[in-house]
Amino acid sequence: MPDFSVKDLLLSHFRSHRRTALVFDGRPVAFFGPNGAGKTNVLEALSFLSPGRGLRRAGAEELARRPETLGWRIAATIGGHEVETGAEGAAARTVLIDGKSATQVALGRITRILWLVPLMDRLWLEGAEGRRRFLDRMVLSFRPDHAEVVLAYERAMRERNRLLKDQVRDPGWYDALEAQMAESGAALAAHRRTALLRLMAAQADADAMFPAADLSILYPEGERPEEAGDLAMALADGRGRDLAAGRTLIGPHRADLGAIWAAKGVPAAQCSTGEQKALLISLILANARALKADIGAAPLLLLDEVAAHLDADRRAALYDEICALGAQAFMTGTGAELFDTLAGRAQMFEVAETAGLSALIERQPE
Repeated sequence: MPDFSVKDLLLSHFRSHRRTALVFDGRPVAFFGPNGAGKTNVLEALSFLSPGRGLRRAGAEELARRPETLGWRIAATIGGHEVETGAEGAAARTVLIDGKSATQVALGRITRILWLVPLMDRLWLEGAEGRRRFLDRMVLSFRPDHAEVVLAYERAMRERNRLLKDQVRDPGWYDALEAQMAESGAALAAHRRTALLRLMAAQADADAMFPAADLSILYPEGERPEEAGDLAMALADGRGRDLAAGRTLIGPHRADLGAIWAAKGVPAAQCSTGEQKALLISLILANARALKADIGAAPLLLLDEVAAHLDADRRAALYDEICALGAQAFMTGTGAELFDTLAGRAQMFEVAETAGLSALIERQPE
């Protein structure tokens, strides 16, 4: 059985943390304290134990503590692996796994991480890009190789877009790139379809407090190029239109995630703020259940200000579900009272800020 739990965490010159060292015992973890104290910064650091730009999508140069700007470092023990990542000055982010240089993609093979942050509360109301990222993060939890497929597709598309912007018309320049896009794009689309089926199946066990959603992958009208042959043909046929636009106008990079509150038949975008939050939580929990069923372990959950828009009953139901899954969830909130029903079942850390520095103190239940 895989072990995704974080045993310890060290932050060095990371945002508001000059040096913060934490030890975890595998239970859920709650960080509480006033806004701006540095709670979310801990969750963001944990998110860098997976591939990508973290839960704020920040560049490496934004993460170093100021005014020192010495660079930043995160170190953690995950299961049986020692992981270190960071950057010096304006240098690119580096990754070490068990003392050896590794790619970010390799992080996805030793842990699985999902997150929910306040910015995602508007997921169903804003553009499709955020929903694609949300979907691909869930796909990545099932398929660590999904990151490589996405990178391959995006690299080929960037090169094709460069040709389009330069108004290159020779078909020979496009053929190889479009073949690469077709192959990786078909794999990308297949991974997404499979993940959605797993999510919807896992929702059958959902707590009544968190609604099931009918999920679908949507494309602009008339488009559904999910097979390699179809996508290759569509790209070749669309070169004239794409040349006029200066970019690629067809492919899985234009997909959207559709969600309908199943019991009500109401699209997520038309639900109330609280209902939209409940749908998001339901999908995160379904993802965790599906992973545990597939590989024997739930992913790490990073739940920033998770109590917002949840009444006391839904908060209690969420915490019960997390504990039943055996998931190591890292949660933040402004007050300890938001985690009352977790007393004795979780580690509690109070976070305070003094003169621009974050300090954490572990609190024992009274």
